[in-house]
Amino acid sequence: MKEYTAANSYKNHRNCIVTIGTFDGVHIGHKAILKRMVDIAKKENLESVLLTFFPHPRMVLQKNSDIKLLNTIAEKKQLLKRTGLDNIVIHPFTIDFSRLSAQEYVRDILVNALKAKKVIIGYDHRFGRNRTATITDLREFGKTYDFEIEEISAQEIDEVTVSSTKIRKALKAGDINSANQSLGYPYMLTGTVVKGKSIGRTLDYPTANLYIHERYKLIPGNGVYVVFAEINGDIVYGITSIGTNPTVGGTQKTIETYFLDFSGNLYEKQLCIEFITHIRAEKTFENTDQLKEAIKKDEAFARTYLNHFG
Repeated sequence: MKEYTAANSYKNHRNCIVTIGTFDGVHIGHKAILKRMVDIAKKENLESVLLTFFPHPRMVLQKNSDIKLLNTIAEKKQLLKRTGLDNIVIHPFTIDFSRLSAQEYVRDILVNALKAKKVIIGYDHRFGRNRTATITDLREFGKTYDFEIEEISAQEIDEVTVSSTKIRKALKAGDINSANQSLGYPYMLTGTVVKGKSIGRTLDYPTANLYIHERYKLIPGNGVYVVFAEINGDIVYGITSIGTNPTVGGTQKTIETYFLDFSGNLYEKQLCIEFITHIRAEKTFENTDQLKEAIKKDEAFARTYLNHFG
């Protein structure tokens, strides 16, 4: 899969089929749409192109928006590589871009930059300044600029929308199993391991404290989870605690992982933690002895779960 940072940097001279959208989560509904596009591309000898935008339009147009996304850009690209897609174009979304008229957008982006011969799009797609143009307008532009429209049905689009909403709700509630089922893969958090307060070490459970650079990334609800990560080429399982560490007077949310059967220095390493299942909600214990006992039970749960389902 080739990656482009703007539509005008797209270099392929072959005509293409384009789909447009955020595709946040790249979940099973998105994959069905992408598979359809990839299949059409192969059948009709076209390049398949996903045109997406960053920052998310709401981040630019609604300054107070606290939107949370399922993927960082790096995670999204990693997931899209698995779909058979030929190209991804991540076009910068700016105020100036949002002011393009519908005709300017179609002519300059879809036709001149991407050489679109077919556009696969949802029935409710809106575009151009103030999002006033519809799929009906796009069909008219297609007649002018010689490209076809393939419409994604209302049922398919509704399923995608419902899935995205369900995934976000499930993650906020700590329901990893439901989220992963809709995603089609384990939910992931990617960040840098930083120094924490070393509380886990004093409890004989040293943890890797993960810092997520992208503030828009959705963090699952507070609690304890079974996870895994690839470390030095090996899959290592662990338990991740998300929360404020209330037993020891913490106030800042942290993401701390104790890796089973692993020892080594992970500071400053990039780490991707993938979630398997939820163990329990965050609790406040009367003292650190009770906390340590709870962590032992969490570890026992994780090992038993992995032995049965891993």
